[in-house]
Parts: sequence; structure tokens; C-alpha cells
Amino acid sequence: MVKSSDEVELMRKSGRLLATVFEMLDRQCLAGMSTMEVNDLVEQFILIDLDARPASKGQYGFKYVLNCSINNVVTHGVPSADEIIRDGDIVNLDITLEKGGFIADSSKTYIVGVVPPATKRLVRVAQEAMWKGIGKVRPGAHVGDIGFAIERHAKKCGYSVVREYCGHGIGREMHEDPQVLHYGRPGTGLVLQQGMVFTIEPMINQGTRNVVTQSDGWTVVTKDQKLSAQFEHTVAVTRGGFEVLTLRRDETPKLYL
Repeated sequence: MVKSSDEVELMRKSGRLLATVFEMLDRQCLAGMSTMEVNDLVEQFILIDLDARPASKGQYGFKYVLNCSINNVVTHGVPSADEIIRDGDIVNLDITLEKGGFIADSSKTYIVGVVPPATKRLVRVAQEAMWKGIGKVRPGAHVGDIGFAIERHAKKCGYSVVREYCGHGIGREMHEDPQVLHYGRPGTGLVLQQGMVFTIEPMINQGTRNVVTQSDGWTVVTKDQKLSAQFEHTVAVTRGGFEVLTLRRDETPKLYL
């Protein structure tokens, strides 16, 4: 559960590479692309440009390198040649990368073209909620502090937090201890220690928090068909607080904390 400084450094390298995948995607015009085209673009970039491994491919029998979740899809959207990203969509791209034996995990919800103000607000609040949780990370804090901060912000803004999925420890394996719930009570749960590395990845729904898994066994949608947005980072507990290992150049943490 607790990583050595050498292990955290290897995870830092994986995280930096994964950040460049999203920076590459930032330059793409996603409207008109199929979700399979996005998958293939990311796979080539990770394998050829970064000389790394897409860690999701083959994990738990999953055949692709990313999850592509559009609009009311909460998580685990499966890439398809028939699913086209369109102007007005929001799409969460969830990507993992392994380099040097260690895995990094991150996701970002993209706003495609022109969307209503209410949709923009949902995406903004989802990102803010993630950072509210990250801001609670430090040695001696509790996992419950993270979840409480996330849910409090989402509820204050009129949204709900999905409870069926949570953040997780990460390292040589994609999913390790601890589990990091996106709801909770302050001062409860596991006490954080320097060297722990885990993801924080809240899924914020426009309507109720209830979700349904579709017949493919992967795709999870909102039960009320309203929109859902998510952001995710891999975070290390440091002596003085936290380090976001997957931080992108377009992000300034102090704007959110």
C-alpha cells in the first residue's frame, strides 16, 4: 500500500507520460470521430510515441485501451466504430498507462463543440469536486475527509455522487488498496500515510445518483438518463500534503483548492 520514494518516482514518470496523452487529445477535433477511432489513436500514441503500455487493454477481459463515456454514460463506456462523438456531447475519456512496471490512471471530461450552460456547469463542478477531495490529502488525514469534501461540494451545487464506484490504490497493479470513497464523514476511515498512491475519481450526476449497468456488462448509465461527468487523477501522499502525478499542463491546482 505504501510506496518507497523510488517507486513513487517511477509512478511519477508514468503519470507524466499519461498527462501527455490527454494533451495530445486536447489538440484533436473529437466531433465526428468514432469512439473506436479515439481508442486506436490513443493506443498508437502510447505504444509508438511513448514506448509504454496501455494498461487497461486485457485487464479483466477488457479489449480496449480506454473507456469512452458519452453524456448519460457514467463510466466504462466501450469503444465502438458505430458510436460517433457529436457536437454538443460531453465525453469522459478514462485512460491508464504502464511504464517501468508502474501504472498511472486519469480521466477527463471533454466538452465537444457548443453545449448549454447547464452542461458546462456540471462538468465544471465535477472537476471542482475532484480537486476538493485532492485538497484534503495529507499524512494523518482520513479517507473519509476526501469523500466528505467531494460530496459536500457536489450537493451544494445541486448534484449527486455515484456511490457504486470509487478511487483506488494503484502501483504495480491497476487496483490496489485502499478504496477511496467519494462520500463519507470527516475523521473516519483509513489514516493516510506518506507514500500512499491512489486515484480520486468522482462521478457527478445531474440527477439522482442511481445507475444501471447495460447488457454488455460494462457500460454504466444514469438511471434517469440525465448527464454525468467525471475527472480523475493519480495522487501521492507526500510529507507536506499531496502530489498529483498525472497533472496536465492546462491545470493549475491553486485555482481549485
